[in-house]
Amino acid sequence: MADLKVRFEQAVAESKQLPEKPDNMTLLKIYALYKQATTGDVDGKRPGFTDLVGRAKWDAWNELKGRSTDDAMQAYIDLIEDLK
Repeated sequence: MADLKVRFEQAVAESKQLPEKPDNMTLLKIYALYKQATTGDVDGKRPGFTDLVGRAKWDAWNELKGRSTDDAMQAYIDLIEDLK
């Protein structure tokens, strides 16, 4: 578990230094996996129509509902590795 957390934190640092900026769908996936790994399931109300970015982020995170912290961390690590 400690090893996974260290690798996750390293992947978070590496995500800020990717060779090129990922497309918006990939950025949403990175965001959702990060939030699921660090916070758990999404809570609160879905943002309204006027907050398009917030709504997209909430939807992406909500799709991961029920996924374990460890699973989300590993998926985040794998995604960042694929983008390098």
